[in-house]
Amino acid sequence: MSTFSIVVPSLLAVIILLSLSAFFSSSESAIFSLPEEWIQTATTDSTGESHTLQQLRANPHRLLVTLLVGNNLVNIAITSIITLLVAQFVPPGFTVVIATLSVSVLILVFGEIVPKSYGLGHAESWSLRVARPISYVERALGPLVGLFDIVTRWLTTLIGATNTSRNHTSTTE
Repeated sequence: MSTFSIVVPSLLAVIILLSLSAFFSSSESAIFSLPEEWIQTATTDSTGESHTLQQLRANPHRLLVTLLVGNNLVNIAITSIITLLVAQFVPPGFTVVIATLSVSVLILVFGEIVPKSYGLGHAESWSLRVARPISYVERALGPLVGLFDIVTRWLTTLIGATNTSRNHTSTTE
């Protein structure tokens, strides 16, 4: 198998995964930055997106877990792919260092900082646009999200911390 036949699909996969990372990060910033009053007002429009957004925000802990599970899955996949690619071209002693530095820059810039800034700057329109896809992700990752939701709530209670996501809950809880 040629190097080209491995590198091109791998780089395409990384681009797709980085786009998903950006999606999760921008969605988190946008949705959690919205004031509860805006969400209540938006739902009076009775659009499907505003209703879905309100449902997502009704359980902020589960929403946060969904976004973090999705983001971590894609970021770990990016790391794995980049590490395998770097290992083909770099001596073994430097593979981890180069892969770690390159993935860190890629994810921080294109998967976190820029997307979160976008999400904050376009919170209202972006939240409505991503609400339905996030609800699909929540269903697709349901068992995994449910497991992490239960475990993290239990651990939070165990250490005596308060659930900070409660600050974002709706009045319908």
